[in-house]
Amino acid sequence: MKDKIYLFANWKMYLDFDESNILANGLAGEAKKFGHEIKMAIFPSTLSLYTAGQVLRDVGVGVGPQNVFWVDKGGYTGEISASMYKTAGCDYALVGHSERRQQFHETNHEVRQKMDACLSVGLTPVLCVGETLKEREAGTTAEVVEIQLRSALDNISWPKNVALIIAYEPVWAISKGAGAGEEGRHCDDIEAEKMHRLIKKIVKNLLPNMEPAVLFGGSVRPNTTAYYLNQPSIDGVLVGAASTKLDSWLEIVKNAGALV
Repeated sequence: MKDKIYLFANWKMYLDFDESNILANGLAGEAKKFGHEIKMAIFPSTLSLYTAGQVLRDVGVGVGPQNVFWVDKGGYTGEISASMYKTAGCDYALVGHSERRQQFHETNHEVRQKMDACLSVGLTPVLCVGETLKEREAGTTAEVVEIQLRSALDNISWPKNVALIIAYEPVWAISKGAGAGEEGRHCDDIEAEKMHRLIKKIVKNLLPNMEPAVLFGGSVRPNTTAYYLNQPSIDGVLVGAASTKLDSWLEIVKNAGALV
């Protein structure tokens, strides 16, 4: 049994404005069924973040952007800063998501800048780390993840009232998208547990006074939710495609709730 389970939903670019708001309202209508032990946050697209966020926050569900920029204001066409998201009512922000690192070539240095920006304005960053298939096959998984963690957290000033949340994303296990027919390789629960323990060990050395919550983000589905969450070091899940349909998300919530 777990005292608390984090269920975080990254809607990515799967839903348009209307679809996002319909899903947010549907989710809000079911929120009374969620136990207090479930800590939930939704990461919609920027376009629908404000309207969906208003509905979700009213029922105790946290919201946040999928990416932030580290400068508050200025001539940065197309960017939105951490401070702007904070003033729009956001609680969290995804930082260093695998798709940002792989598809948009986001560097460890940029991830650190975004971490600092989030903390400076009161957003809780959700730091994403993980290795590619090439890195895993080369035997450098532990090294890659440690470098990502150290770059983001070394000598950082972490507020005592802000949760330290990390998502482990084995890039090789992440499917390419809802309905795309391109599933990632399976990351078994024992391997996931091993990586979560390693992450907690590294983080403890960097921030001795913090107890990190580490979430698994490797293409979680309703039928694999308990499979991963039954492992002692896995504190929650960061879900992509399966979180964009109300039925599948509620099934994930139900399966997680049975463990608390």
